[in-house]
Amino acid sequence: MEIVYVYTKKRAEFGRQCNFSDRAAELHVDIAPDDHALEDFIERDPVDIGIQCVQEMSEHDANTERFETGARGINHTEGGWPKDINPHEVEQVTRYRKKVEKDEMYISAVLQLGTSMEHCIKQNNAIDIYEEYFEDVNAETIDEAASAKTINVFRDPNEIKRTATHISWFPDGPRKLAVAYCNLQFQSTSPDTSMDSYIWDVENPNKPETTLKPVSPLVCLEYNPKDSHILLGGCYNGQIAYWDTRKGSQPVELTPIEQSHRDPAYKTVWIQSKTGTECFSTSTDGQVLWWDIRKMGEPTDKMYLDKKQEFANAQGAYCLEYEPTMPTKFMTGTEQGNIISCNRKAKTPLDKIAATFTGHIGPVYALQRNPHFTKNFLSIGDWCARIWSEDIRESSIMWTKQYSSYLTDGCWSPIRPAVFFLTKMDGTLDVWDIIFKQNNPTLTLQVCDVPLYSLRVQEQGKLVAAGSQDGTTTLLELSEGLYSMARNEKNLVTAMFERETRREKILDARHREIRLKERGKTEGSKGEGGRRGSQDPQAEGEEGEKAAEEEEQYQEEDLYAKAEKEFFSIIEAEKKKQPTPSQDFSEVEKQDELEGKEEKHVDIFSSGYPSRPETTTDENEIAGASAKEAESSFSGEEEGEGNNTESVPPDNEESGVTEVAAEEPKEAEG
Repeated sequence: MEIVYVYTKKRAEFGRQCNFSDRAAELHVDIAPDDHALEDFIERDPVDIGIQCVQEMSEHDANTERFETGARGINHTEGGWPKDINPHEVEQVTRYRKKVEKDEMYISAVLQLGTSMEHCIKQNNAIDIYEEYFEDVNAETIDEAASAKTINVFRDPNEIKRTATHISWFPDGPRKLAVAYCNLQFQSTSPDTSMDSYIWDVENPNKPETTLKPVSPLVCLEYNPKDSHILLGGCYNGQIAYWDTRKGSQPVELTPIEQSHRDPAYKTVWIQSKTGTECFSTSTDGQVLWWDIRKMGEPTDKMYLDKKQEFANAQGAYCLEYEPTMPTKFMTGTEQGNIISCNRKAKTPLDKIAATFTGHIGPVYALQRNPHFTKNFLSIGDWCARIWSEDIRESSIMWTKQYSSYLTDGCWSPIRPAVFFLTKMDGTLDVWDIIFKQNNPTLTLQVCDVPLYSLRVQEQGKLVAAGSQDGTTTLLELSEGLYSMARNEKNLVTAMFERETRREKILDARHREIRLKERGKTEGSKGEGGRRGSQDPQAEGEEGEKAAEEEEQYQEEDLYAKAEKEFFSIIEAEKKKQPTPSQDFSEVEKQDELEGKEEKHVDIFSSGYPSRPETTTDENEIAGASAKEAESSFSGEEEGEGNNTESVPPDNEESGVTEVAAEEPKEAEG
């Protein structure tokens, strides 16, 4: 068989035509022999050398079998019924079946196939393919050390690097992630800085899959959970834009600048709705605006983060928290360190702000409810992270140690209720498992040498993306122990949150009790001085001055000492009730009920988990925090002498409530 290969090339690719012509030979160089130079050489016998500078060629033959093709017709009848029989008509089907069953060929075919069918049925009944051979054997759990490894690194492709301010995962699987890039330092952006943000393919870190071109750098970017082609972004100039990746890199629609935020739109969130087109945003200008991407000419609703709904006094917000199961409620973290719980559908403007939680001394950069316990939420700000309960507004129920580096972002694990993540300014990522350890993180990773600014965990809990100040987004894969739920983990976390909530309620009741007693004594001394002063005006003035001087002499050290003594007496009483390893949680609680005590034991992990210290790493820090709460509670109120204050017995909870009730009329009287 002859193999022929036809090489086809366009005439335009041949180049210019070559015109050759003949000419006479020319001498370019003529070097005469030099006798003096000949003395420096030795005549050598002639050597024949052959050189071939032609490319070696080879010829190969290949003989393959020819694939024969043919056209054949297939007759297919839908459902096995003839064309004139409608399978949905019962009468036609019944009549046709009777006709077929009378046919002799049908009877012989059934008898022939019945033997093999009967064998298969008996075999199927004899063997249970779902049988468990080892039912009593417990599955072995391998306790591997918590770890994480870097899978990919996505770098900002521009020469002038920008901060990766926000990350959003593709809703239909861990295939893509959208990253918003923006330089947040005030007046530090040069005219040559790019405003683009990108969508990256997880398996291709070399080049972004899609480029988003906003009119102003994006501060935040979120995928629509109902339509994975649509993304919502908040711009640095306060505008809100959305993209449809099927329509290109330009935004489909923008909000008007006069209707948008006056500061950068730090957070945008999609709302759970039937249409999947509603969203809302917030900014440090103190506004919360609701939008519908079908009509972005003006916001559908507006709210100010102020109790009286005054724009001049509104608190600027950095983050939003929205739970789809509570469609009218949301939470914001403000620049002042407050966490504001809001109700969009409140009847009056005063009811729109339902509660305020105060605990951070710096801006709250991240806020998220626990996916498994929506009553508890995590806040990130200043140098620590705090876990709150909606039942207690005065203080958080748990908090991390005070870091030496500022915290920038954090979130819960979507799979494990006891695991949350933190990013810091020193470039490290901390993984906390509050069941395993409460005083230190379970895992600390040095992701990079520059500050980390953003963090996002994929829905399956296995992949974590962290964005840094130099525009690098690092993709990490966690070990199995950090994304696989442990046995009985939900019950343990529930018990922990309930225990800490009860403890904070007890401490708050103690402090309130002390404040009411001090107020009652102060008002009693004032009333007595007033009765004496009614007889002598001059004496009344002297007594008032004396009372003011005594009030000024009230030392803060007495308040600290009293709060510290009160707190440690509670701790000692709790430690005496610690269960032994042989005791069960239910036995301890029954024992507490029999004793009639409201305070619960401190350690619930003695029967299988390491003993948990107090919520903070150091008891002195707790005492200091409690003393500060007591001090802040006393400030601005009229008080008596600290030496006359009586300590409240820690075990007499019921009597303390009775005394508080008795003091209330005296307060009203004063």
